[in-house]
Amino acid sequence: MTAPAIFEHPSALRGAEGTALGPTDWLAIEQTRVDGFAEVTGDHQWIHVDVDRAKDGPFGGTIAHGYLTMSLVNFFLPQLIEVRGFSSAVNVGADRLRFLAPVTVGSRIRATGEIVHVEEKGSAIQSVVRVTVEIEGGDKPACVVDTISRYFPE
Repeated sequence: MTAPAIFEHPSALRGAEGTALGPTDWLAIEQTRVDGFAEVTGDHQWIHVDVDRAKDGPFGGTIAHGYLTMSLVNFFLPQLIEVRGFSSAVNVGADRLRFLAPVTVGSRIRATGEIVHVEEKGSAIQSVVRVTVEIEGGDKPACVVDTISRYFPE
C-alpha cells in the first residue's frame, strides 16, 4: 500500500488536480460480506447469494453486488487521501459511476485515485476524486466513480 496523500488544510487541495493516489491494500471479497450486504439492502438475487446455483451461472460463482463494490470506496478513500485542518466534512455525492467488470467472491480488490477537480463552494473547499476499483488479475476495473467531498476549514 502506498501511504495516503496528506493535505494539511483543505486549501492545500487547490492546484492538486492530476495528483495520483494509491494504490490501497488488497481487500478479499468473501461470501459473508456479500450476504451481509444482501441482508441490509434486501437484494437477495441468486447471482449474489445462492452459491450452488451461481456455479452454473454466467460467472461460475457468486459475485458482489455492484453497489457493494461502490460502497467499499468509502473504505478505500482514507487509504488514498487524508485532508486535515477542517471543522467538518461531508460527502456531497458521486458522479460518473460505472460498473465495468463483476467482482467474483473470493477475488481481491483495491483502489487507486486521482484528484480531478477542486473548487471553492462558499466557505468550503470541494474536491472530486475519481476512484478506480481494480480486481487482482483482471482486465478491466470493477468500478469507477467520481466521489465529491466538501471540507469546511477550521
